[in-house]
Amino acid sequence: MSAPARAPALAPFSVRSFRFQWPADLATSWAFEMETLILGWYVLVETKSVLMLTIFASLQYIGTLLSPMFGVMGDRIGHRHVLSAMRALYAVLAGLLMVFAFMDLLTPYIVLATTAVLGLVRPSDIGVRTALVGATIPSAHLMSAMSIQRTTQDSARIAGALTGAGLVATLGMGPAYAVVVSFYVGSLVLTRYAGEVTASTAAGGVQRKSPWRELKEGLSYVWHAPQLRATMLFAFLLNLTAFPLLTGLMPYVAKVVYGADQTTLGTLVASAATGALTGSVIMSRFGHLFRPGRAMLGFGVAWFVMLLVFSQTTHPAAGIPALMLAGCMQTMGLIPNNMLLMRTTDERYRGRIMGIRMLAVYGNLPGLLIAGQLIAHFGYVTMATIYCTFGIFATLLIALYWRDHLWRSGAAMNVR
Repeated sequence: MSAPARAPALAPFSVRSFRFQWPADLATSWAFEMETLILGWYVLVETKSVLMLTIFASLQYIGTLLSPMFGVMGDRIGHRHVLSAMRALYAVLAGLLMVFAFMDLLTPYIVLATTAVLGLVRPSDIGVRTALVGATIPSAHLMSAMSIQRTTQDSARIAGALTGAGLVATLGMGPAYAVVVSFYVGSLVLTRYAGEVTASTAAGGVQRKSPWRELKEGLSYVWHAPQLRATMLFAFLLNLTAFPLLTGLMPYVAKVVYGADQTTLGTLVASAATGALTGSVIMSRFGHLFRPGRAMLGFGVAWFVMLLVFSQTTHPAAGIPALMLAGCMQTMGLIPNNMLLMRTTDERYRGRIMGIRMLAVYGNLPGLLIAGQLIAHFGYVTMATIYCTFGIFATLLIALYWRDHLWRSGAAMNVR
């Protein structure tokens, strides 16, 4: 009885590409989390400004508008090739910061400039890696694959956060960044062994349309599919209101609200990630029991509720349990979101659809900047309350407006 129960959850590893892609994505995610934590704390300490912290966090998403073109290129030349080029750039930029740190020449302005370049590419990484999973994994195992894939980000937030904080505190910026570089290089090597039948191969020499024409077709595809429009809008809402509270503003909570240090910051980030990892495991084992559309909305509302609870805490002992539950709800809502996009999309459009999906990440930019202004004028608690209340209300409106597609039990989005 136990063997059949385990098979669906582990089935994606029977695909050779996934066996290489999963550790490659894991290494990249670890490096992302370490880098964000190290640099976010550095900017806050050196500038003593929450505005500069929100600017730093926002710069990581300035390239979100380019994500659809990364999707187009993935559909044209293969998602593996695009992903490899992106990860080579990560390694180069991290190497530059490592050199500046060892030479004691690092400044907040160098960090912001490097982050701006990284931000042109980094937002597209999740979309391209998800499209690669969709191109290599059979649809019957897609929920399991998405859940396992999600563990690369969740486990990275645990280990990457704790490792990043510990390395800087004990060894300094230079050695910490040497570790980041090693993770990026390792991910690049592994990514080269992941692969799929590319669109260009399948085309058999047929003349291609221009990239802009292909992007226009992808946008039209989304516009004429109500379920895709609803899913995209919900993803934008989460990035506008929920993610700034869970990621970009965490250094502010640790330092100002809790009056703590880097170690506490790492613990807070790791706590949220522990909850998220738990959610990923739950979805990999029991995701087939949920109706995806309803799960996406229901767990999304639960995420806002737990973030609201977290924002009212004044000590890590109270905040950590709330963060763990918030992380769990986050993952259990996001996995159905991405799975539905892959399952309901024609394979010819997967790269473009995920590229367009990553435009939702652009919500982080205004979300963080507005949050910084609200904190300056009204305080952190008021800002978080406004964000969570608005998020819950907007989610209910989405569920009501697209109820035939997202909530009705017989809808295609709710097929188990």
